[in-house]
Amino acid sequence: MTTGQLLERDSLEAVAARIRAHVVDMCAGPEGGHLGGAFSCADVLTALYFSVLNVDPRRPDDPDRDRFLLSKGHAAVGLYATLAERGFFPVAELAGYGRPGSRLMGHPVRAVPGVELPTGSLGHGLALGCGFALAARYAGRASRSFVLLGDGELQEGSVWEAAIAAASLRLDRLVAVVDRNGLQLTGATDGIAPMEPLADRWRSFGWAVRDVDGHDPAALAEHLAAAPWEPGKPSVLITRTVKGQGLPFLAGRSASHYVTLSPRNHARAIRALSTEAAE
Repeated sequence: MTTGQLLERDSLEAVAARIRAHVVDMCAGPEGGHLGGAFSCADVLTALYFSVLNVDPRRPDDPDRDRFLLSKGHAAVGLYATLAERGFFPVAELAGYGRPGSRLMGHPVRAVPGVELPTGSLGHGLALGCGFALAARYAGRASRSFVLLGDGELQEGSVWEAAIAAASLRLDRLVAVVDRNGLQLTGATDGIAPMEPLADRWRSFGWAVRDVDGHDPAALAEHLAAAPWEPGKPSVLITRTVKGQGLPFLAGRSASHYVTLSPRNHARAIRALSTEAAE
């Protein structure tokens, strides 16, 4: 089934809502999960997998596919929910997340269909994306490589080394997405290592930059589909998001970073998502 067929049936907003509902269910399991960062990037994942990426769940190793790397690998529950909704594996498998014997671990691994590489040791995803983009160039393929980074992750110097390399190599088939939710485990990112004006920083490294609302999947899809935005330059989309978006009792709070939802809070979360979907 093609992306176009999926979008005729369901809007991007409806898909994103289902992805968040799956994340809530996984975070109500015994191991919990990184709910906040998965929620903040759910609309980005929706736009990519249901409107932008050239991928086929029936052929996850197609050599002409686009590559996606979740550099902020701790948001694996969001990626798993997205891959399941897209048909890479059965949605029912999500119920086993974090359980003994499950391939759905706390960080992505290649045992999961659709996962390109293990990620989550922060600061490495962009360099890996450079490698994919360079390999595609040498192979004469038109595929693009997309990397989703957390904003706290930008404190890693290796991110900026990769940014320099990408611009120097003119990797314009490489697209970075920054989940700019403003929070990390220990608090506000700007209280730990200020990074604004972030767009100007990326421009100074030779990247084409766009700065957008990260919770508008249709607009996100439009921007991402149009990359590269400037010939010879890699592209970075800075998405302004809210950690825990959609859950009033967790949204915008560092406490949403990793949660194990109690039965009561699981029910609260489901009600909140249902209310939002009905509005």
